[in-house]
Amino acid sequence: METAIANPSAELVSGQRPRLDRNVRLQDILKTLPKEVYTKNKWKAWMGFINSVILVSLGWFGIAIAPWYLLPVLWLFTGTVFFGLFVVAHDCGHRSFADRRWVCDIVGHIALTPCIYPFHPWRILHNIHHKNTNNMDGDNTWNPFYPEQYEEMNAFERGVYRSLHGKFWWLGSAIHWGLLHFQWWNLKPGQERDRFRFSSLFVIAEMAIGFPLLIATTGWWGFVSFWLMPWLVFHFWLSTVTLLHHTVPGVHFERQENWHEAQAQLVGSTDCKYPWWMEWICHDINVHVPHHLTPAIPWYNLRKAQASLDENWGEYITRVEFSLPLLWKITDYCHLYDDDRGYRTFAQQKELRSQS
Repeated sequence: METAIANPSAELVSGQRPRLDRNVRLQDILKTLPKEVYTKNKWKAWMGFINSVILVSLGWFGIAIAPWYLLPVLWLFTGTVFFGLFVVAHDCGHRSFADRRWVCDIVGHIALTPCIYPFHPWRILHNIHHKNTNNMDGDNTWNPFYPEQYEEMNAFERGVYRSLHGKFWWLGSAIHWGLLHFQWWNLKPGQERDRFRFSSLFVIAEMAIGFPLLIATTGWWGFVSFWLMPWLVFHFWLSTVTLLHHTVPGVHFERQENWHEAQAQLVGSTDCKYPWWMEWICHDINVHVPHHLTPAIPWYNLRKAQASLDENWGEYITRVEFSLPLLWKITDYCHLYDDDRGYRTFAQQKELRSQS
């Protein structure tokens, strides 16, 4: 029999968001947004892409000429602008970069080249997340496990889960990349499977040609310095930003039978404030609530859409501010999920197991 254990994570957000009336539809929320937030601006889109390409080039140039003691700063910078390119590809995947799909596909593949991320597999899998946001039975991004799921794992699986939902959260996206983005045979035959396979093989060829060439021209240290370290920084940001989009104690997950689309998209995401330079480099990806309501909004219109949401639906929006202490607390508390209690820590689960 379970004993009542206080939830130590309640202090991580300033109050719980009220539940949305279940009669409210997603369309009702979208009608309150100004129509201009959907308008694509070719200049802003292309300048965002070009700006990220220039910043990555500057990062690599700095790595090439800088003394060794400046390399950690340059790795941090270059990996962060890798993530900026990823955000451009993110808009391409949602078809909000350009009107023509083939333009989005080409730019998406180019933007993800430094990250060696397959474009179509990411696009296909990411759309599953959007259609099932915070759905415990359908979401595929950072959704926690139920205690009973955790108990059914073997020791190795539990160890991996504890690590990725603990202090090694920053490796989560790298493992997600390796496990899910190259297995095109898991899709049903058809056009999407063909696209998935093309992007996967494109990245495999990129690694097969690019890595040996990089090592041949710069040595193993060049491989580590120009690519591996920035790539790890990129995955730190991808893991961290994705984690903070949905994983704070005030944000709820629901089983399929209780899942409500408007509730999930409006209340199930966070508005997270980062340092200004991070938000600029990464094209306002942190302004996440309007993007989840409709991914048709280009990145440069997200703040206008957020201002409208603040005015009309502000009481439902969860706001947090990025900090390492916040990450530390989340990875201390947001481990397993209980329908009635919310998050449960590994320590709480161990105590309950010992009492049963």
